[in-house]
Amino acid sequence: MATPGRIIVGSNKGSGGGGVALVAAVLVVLAGAGGAGGAALNSGAGGAGGVAPVTSVGVLKWDAKRSARGGDTEGAMRHLGVRIDKQALKQEPDCLENSFGEVRNFFARNPCTALDRLLLAVGDGAGNASVVSVAWVTFPGRNQARQFDRVIGSHGSGDVRPLSTALTGMAEVSFTAAHYWSEIRDTTIAIAEAEPAAGSVDPELLDALAEVAAQLPRP
Repeated sequence: MATPGRIIVGSNKGSGGGGVALVAAVLVVLAGAGGAGGAALNSGAGGAGGVAPVTSVGVLKWDAKRSARGGDTEGAMRHLGVRIDKQALKQEPDCLENSFGEVRNFFARNPCTALDRLLLAVGDGAGNASVVSVAWVTFPGRNQARQFDRVIGSHGSGDVRPLSTALTGMAEVSFTAAHYWSEIRDTTIAIAEAEPAAGSVDPELLDALAEVAAQLPRP
């Protein structure tokens, strides 16, 4: 199914639940003020009548993915028309205690070597906000990473618990895996999920947020 190197694997995982992670020593920082809200959704100087053409999220995400792969998280979000308001990061080695369901059972048989979790609170400046979770799970070998991808990508298989959205000062949001993307890089798999937090957020944007976030390199 997979070949060595960078492999993109999309999945309609469905509702796998989220839950609130027990967290300690979490870094919560205010993100830079980069980004211009939803302005990135419009491009060009406009034609007759001065109306600028609207670029679809599907087109914008390719530039966003390029920025994400280069480690430019703020630039990646800016390409999608949102900015990072706050973020939280936690790095630890214990995958078993931060997972549930079949995913946890897999860790019991195949311990990970590292777990890094990131939570982004993003908004468009117009009251519409989302939260994006990324978990990077590292295994001793590529085969275990590929096997794990098949497990976590299955409907109802459980999850690696995202960090609590309360860490960014937001009301608690449950992750359902309705907007989910995973990607394998060598022995590490990135698992990204996105959920609306306030206002009205286009489901296509939520899908793009998860897909783009999965491109980010492990911290």
